[in-house]
This record gives sequence, C-alpha cells and structure tokens, in this order.
Amino acid sequence: MTAPDTRILLTGATGQVGHELRPRLATLGKLIPATRRVLDLAELDVIAATLDAIAPNVIVNAAGFTAVDNAERDHELCHRVNGEATRLIAEWAAKHGALMVHFSSDYVFDGNHRKAYTETDATGPLNVYGASKLAGEQAIAASGVAHLIFRTSWVYGAHGSNFARTMLRLAHQRTELGVVNDQCGTPTWAGRVADATAEVLAQIITPDTSATKALGDRGGVYHMTAKGSTSWYHFAEQVIAHDPKKSEQTLQALSPITTAEYPTPASRPKYSVLSSAKLHATWGVTMPKWETDLHNVMPSLEPTTR
Repeated sequence: MTAPDTRILLTGATGQVGHELRPRLATLGKLIPATRRVLDLAELDVIAATLDAIAPNVIVNAAGFTAVDNAERDHELCHRVNGEATRLIAEWAAKHGALMVHFSSDYVFDGNHRKAYTETDATGPLNVYGASKLAGEQAIAASGVAHLIFRTSWVYGAHGSNFARTMLRLAHQRTELGVVNDQCGTPTWAGRVADATAEVLAQIITPDTSATKALGDRGGVYHMTAKGSTSWYHFAEQVIAHDPKKSEQTLQALSPITTAEYPTPASRPKYSVLSSAKLHATWGVTMPKWETDLHNVMPSLEPTTR
C-alpha cells in the first residue's frame, strides 16, 4: 500500500542497486531519486542543506565509494563518502525523525571464518573500502537514528560495472582467462537486493503510522545476500557457460588461479559468506540460491564496454 505522505529520498539512484530500487520504492511513497548532481556525498558541507530542502521521511542511502582497489589509492575520498557523509546523513535523519536505510558490505569481515557470518560476529576489515563501510555503520549506530543496515556481497546486475558483465566482455575478447579460485562469497543480484529492501520497507511505510514508529525495535544490521557460496572462478564459469551469445565467444580456456597469482592493491577476505537467517526470521524475506537468480538474469546481461 502506498503512503503518499511519505517522502523517500534515494541516494545513488543511478548505481547498480539504486537503479533497481527506483521502480520498487516508487510504489511505497513519493520517491525523490537523487543522483550525484542532486546530492554529492563527497561535498560534505552541502549535505545538510540539501536534506533540509528535500525534507525526506525515509532516506535510502544506496550511494557510496565502491571501487575497492581505488580506495587504497584514495583513502581520504573513500572515508569521506562512505564514513563521514554517512554520519552526516544519519545525524540529520536522527534530528528530523526520519528512517535511514543503508547498504554495507561483506568486506567489513576479515575472512577467517569457515561458516557463514552472522550479524553478531566480530568485524575486522582487511582493506580501506571495508574500513570505510564499517565506519559508516558505526556512525549510524552512534547517531541514534532509526535505521536498517543491509550488508550484501558480490553484487552484479544488468546495470553498471560489475564482475559478471566484465567476465562476459573478457570472454569475447580473450582466448585464455585466469580467475581467482581461493576467495569464497555469494554473488547477489542487485534486483534481489532491491526486492528484499522493498519487501521490508512495505512492512514499515504505511499510511497509518510513521516509518520510525513502525520500525519499533526491529532496527539494526541485517545480512542480505543470496543463499549458497562459490568462488570467483566458479562464478565466472557459470556466467560464461550461460552467456546468451556463447557461440560468439573467443575464450578457449578458463583457468582457476590463486590470490597470490593475481595481486591487487586491496586485500580481499578469503571467505565472506553471510547468513541471511535474521532477515528471514524478522521480516519473512526469503533469499533464493545465487545460481537461480544468475540463470534468470543472464539473458539481460550485456558485457561492459571496457
């Protein structure tokens, strides 16, 4: 049911998750989709004034600095966007009684587990990006704002730059390709993240009461990923095998390699599988197996251009 008096601000409206959220959130209230032109999280001194002008009841923060390797080279900008800007949004929302929804990452963990991480497990990011996302989480909690933090992982989709689309491009450009096989996580379709987010918000945003009141004591951190786990290599294997244009591929050999054979500026956790059991228990949201969504989405995936 739509709550027409609810003003929903969506930051990062042209990003992977933001793009998928737009049509779904539009059914819940008055949606204000904000691109970087409207709200640039790198410009800290204009955030409060912009929020004053928009006056949202609900803020869905899907914006962020997501270039994990670039974060190692530009850690100041990464922390400004993912940490400081998030803090300012949370403080504004707390002051004005708005609900804040925020997306975080599996990279807040160190990867030393061998079973799916729960929301109560200790964090320990290995890279600048993960540290900045954790700083954002902590700032939200410290602000006292009514909030939901959704940690997700290995996000891909038909929009924007992501691993699946990059693999499609490389499969049509190269004859041989090596992909890391000793990092384990869960590929999660951006549309599934948007569906699950909207399913939760539909239980909160109603014409009868404020979103913050409807949230009650159910706020906090939730893991939001598909079920199951895989490596980057097996993820790539599935993407390439289900390419609608497989007959046009130039790729002849896909090989598993180790992290040591493919060094990157940012260290990655070897294991970052998340358990979404709390999400299901609290909100009734069921996440499908990662393979199910991937196979359904493959016909709409196009290779990245570069």
